Amino acid sequence: MTIPDFTDNEFQLVNQILLERYNRIVPLQTVEVELLLNPDDRQPTPCPALYWGEMGAEFIVAKTGDQRFRCQFFYSPSEIFGTGRDVYDNLGDCVITLLRLQADHHGTRSGSLPEGATRQGPAGGDDDENYLPPIVI
Repeated sequence: MTIPDFTDNEFQLVNQILLERYNRIVPLQTVEVELLLNPDDRQPTPCPALYWGEMGAEFIVAKTGDQRFRCQFFYSPSEIFGTGRDVYDNLGDCVITLLRLQADHHGTRSGSLPEGATRQGPAGGDDDENYLPPIVI
């Protein structure tokens, strides 16, 4: 089974969403990942994916078929997060949901700063300068 690569329109859509989120161009890479597409699969299927890193997190959006996408973000091999949804049929919804979840998680992680520190305060560090509030509709 061969899964088609991301189209130019799909790539541009993700670039536009990232530009709106971060207010700057974010380097977006095309990569290949291997996924078990069905519970009964014994061999993973190579899938095209888009990868970027921001605010200490790394993001993957994989294309698993025509108008079918999976996503996750991670900080390390032991801190991997999904959205709770296995498959999206809309790339925009997939990316926006992933970014919202990571923004909420980032806020939770930032909430554990030492007493007296704020996101923009002196005790923060590099991550504080890049803090973006959670995405709201």
